[in-house]
Amino acid sequence: MQISFLIVTKNRPEDLVLTLKKLKFLMDFSIHEVLVFIDGCSKTETITNDFDWVNWTVSKKSISASPARHILYKKAQGDLFVGLDDDAHPLSQNFISTIQARFSTNKNIGIIAFQEVRGVFISDEEALQQSKSIESYYTNDFIGCGFAIKKEVYTATNGFPVWIDIYGEEPALALEVLDLGYQIIYDPRIIVNHRIDIEKRKLQGRNYFRFERQLNNAIRYYLVYYPKPIKKVLKTLLHNFKKYALTDIRYFKSFITVVFKVIINLFKILKFRQPVKQETIEKKQRLKGLNY
Repeated sequence: MQISFLIVTKNRPEDLVLTLKKLKFLMDFSIHEVLVFIDGCSKTETITNDFDWVNWTVSKKSISASPARHILYKKAQGDLFVGLDDDAHPLSQNFISTIQARFSTNKNIGIIAFQEVRGVFISDEEALQQSKSIESYYTNDFIGCGFAIKKEVYTATNGFPVWIDIYGEEPALALEVLDLGYQIIYDPRIIVNHRIDIEKRKLQGRNYFRFERQLNNAIRYYLVYYPKPIKKVLKTLLHNFKKYALTDIRYFKSFITVVFKVIINLFKILKFRQPVKQETIEKKQRLKGLNY
């Protein structure tokens, strides 16, 4: 098997159907496979019989994105894993061959980060017009809605972390890949349309759920991976306290919740502690970050 397409989905059956239909046009079933993890969504289960060429994994209870990915990726047989969100699909021509060519040109590349075009468009042609023509560059992260990773690289890591629920699993995996000595490259020729309604998100305003999860997982990230995490943890808490907690009562409540959760679960978190090399932290800081 050459390529495994991997998707975790929850509460978006219509989006998933569109993504699967788009993927089917790209695939050669003799060398490609699609695996989907349904994370506690009975409505999505009703579409499984319509896509008998998909390898389905169903969890009756939601376990969240990162643990679901951890389970799903163990089942993949491809030499290359392509991760997509359930509301993201390939846009660029020669999508698969460009991924394969990029990996073959540099054996030290572990992850390819794709270009993300956000928005809901009438056609793929319209979406492609929003893409940017820029040069590839080495980076320290990738976006979960569209990326590729070598199976041999993924299996050499701990995989997507089970100690993170959602928001923050990509930086964790990226750091482990960098610590193994592999590179992450952003290749804007490989494009996905992430079909999020930008205007709707703007109207929704502040996302307290995301804030709480990101802060909680950022602290866990430092405690697990940094050789000397205390200074970084305190700096993160101070920054978020000043920027968010002091400006909004709901942010303040979320901030306090995170602090208590970290204290209560500290010993559980430290069981996963596996510090990376200090030079890996320094390399990460030198590399250009992604523009989300």
